[in-house]
Amino acid sequence: HVADMYLATVRAIQSTRLDAYVSIKAPSLGFDAGLVAEIAEAAGGAAIRGHFDSLGPETVDRTFRLVEQARAHRAPLGCTIPGRWRRSPRDAQRAAQMGLRMRVVKGQWPDPSAAVDPHSGFLNIIDALAGTAAPVAVATHEPVLAAAAIRKLQCAGTPCEMELLYGLPSRAVLKVARDLAVPVRYYLPYGHAWLPYALRQARRDPRILWWVLRDASRN
Repeated sequence: HVADMYLATVRAIQSTRLDAYVSIKAPSLGFDAGLVAEIAEAAGGAAIRGHFDSLGPETVDRTFRLVEQARAHRAPLGCTIPGRWRRSPRDAQRAAQMGLRMRVVKGQWPDPSAAVDPHSGFLNIIDALAGTAAPVAVATHEPVLAAAAIRKLQCAGTPCEMELLYGLPSRAVLKVARDLAVPVRYYLPYGHAWLPYALRQARRDPRILWWVLRDASRN
């Protein structure tokens, strides 16, 4: 069912001709290489990027193996790199060597092997990617962090864009994007898992609970 939803998303992007990609969570597919190949083949045929999301640190190596296999289908590919893992700068360099587009996030899941400050970790990844050819998505709603990351990439000549989670406040960070002349993309979570995802975020910022209730009342 999850694979069918990804394939439907590919078809929707193709039919609407949006400048968009489909974000894939490999654990939700059971790390099934056959299902990933089917999605990669459909995405590749439509010239739509298949982007592999990050979850827990224990999923990274298995996800990279799937990415290697998916490359055979000539689909544009990308991956997400979280700032709070000690291994992330190495993973970012590996992804850059593979020619993947990257989304840099602070990350939800901590590194069980070592605590890493998500803000400094975020910028460490940006430093590792500065000067590479692959476009980098700066994914944060914190305007100071976003501005620092974008300036580092721009100074190194690395193409970049800002990526924001749809539904969270974005006015301040959009101003940063305008001031630094970078394009903005919105990440659109969907499906039954969106509500618990939003409630987990509400632990950090109680305002999110109000946004979730407001959105639910409008359905």
